[in-house]
Amino acid sequence: MLKQYTALSIVAPNAERIAKKIKTLEVRSWQPEMLPLKDLIIVENQNFLLSDGDEEVGFAVALVDIESVHPWRSDEVDAACATYWTEGYFAWVIGNIRPIDPPIQIIAKRKLYLLELDIG
Repeated sequence: MLKQYTALSIVAPNAERIAKKIKTLEVRSWQPEMLPLKDLIIVENQNFLLSDGDEEVGFAVALVDIESVHPWRSDEVDAACATYWTEGYFAWVIGNIRPIDPPIQIIAKRKLYLLELDIG
């Protein structure tokens, strides 16, 4: 049965790192309107989607919960699998990670978006 989920696209290989529980923080310049954000689908895609309306084929690799969001700290570079730290970003705390195996081909879009999937 199809169920509606909120999704977030993340460029490879970081979505896979979330599915493998290596990456526990997602760093963004913005934060979600509501928290906690339960049952968020993590979609891995290949290119940064920079303009409104940008889309490409991606793969749903994990179902996660965003427990909280806080200003990103310089001691959190490793948890975010980042190469450097920059002030002014938000760290989304990722929890309850449930890998989707095998990954499901799905559209990747900007920001948070809705999609329908039959999982779980």
